[in-house]
Amino acid sequence: MKALFPNSAWVPALEKFIIARGRLKSVRLKVRYGVILHPEHGPVLIDTGYTSHALIGSRRSAALRLYSRILGPVLNPVGQPTAVLAALGCKPEDVKTIIVTHFHADHVSGLRDFPNARFVVDGDAWAHVSSASAVANLRHGVFDELLPDDFKDRMVPLGSCPDTAMGRDVFGDGSLITVALPGHAVGHFGVWINTAPRPVFYAVDAQWLRKAAVEHRTVGYPARLIMDDFGAYKRSSDLVAQQIAQGKDVVFCHDPEDGPFDYQGPPE
Repeated sequence: MKALFPNSAWVPALEKFIIARGRLKSVRLKVRYGVILHPEHGPVLIDTGYTSHALIGSRRSAALRLYSRILGPVLNPVGQPTAVLAALGCKPEDVKTIIVTHFHADHVSGLRDFPNARFVVDGDAWAHVSSASAVANLRHGVFDELLPDDFKDRMVPLGSCPDTAMGRDVFGDGSLITVALPGHAVGHFGVWINTAPRPVFYAVDAQWLRKAAVEHRTVGYPARLIMDDFGAYKRSSDLVAQQIAQGKDVVFCHDPEDGPFDYQGPPE
């Protein structure tokens, strides 16, 4: 089984806004998502990153247009989910499972492109975003217009997956096991991916910069304002920092540095 992490877009930000005691230096955050080539279940996605549905679609709501204008993401054409799958010899219809770690726009904006996929989600997270007001969801970067119209019918709650000491076993074969990482968003979780010769832990948004986790530095303002539970976020960050200290392979969604699991584009 192979795990790749393409970058769907770049988001410019001042370091001091996204890490406590950061510098007045501009960084380009990546917006990764996971592509797992599973020997039995075919291509599996972990989130979808940013796509045109969120950033340039002509049918976007005024709120979504404002959101993208404020953050200023720039799409990476080579890293778009459909482009990456095509380079790997797959079609959108081949994707039968997408693991949705949380409902922020930069993680769900491509879900509409996969008509045959079921969506593995945290049930509490779905209950929260589906019942919250539009204003509350806007504050956290959640837009239900990005979800397929039949999302609820295709949803698979994590609670229905086999339970293990570590977390929920998505396929019941030990290949993909979710790990609760609360704080960043309601129901936010990471995924242990049991690739050979050693597994990789996708920690998603438990931290945005790897060095923040290693140095036990929290997120800065105004980024802290979108956190669901700051105390839980700090505990999740510490848990991930322990994995790094133990020499485990850990990938974050937004870290600007290149990593060994990053997808570098189609072979020439």
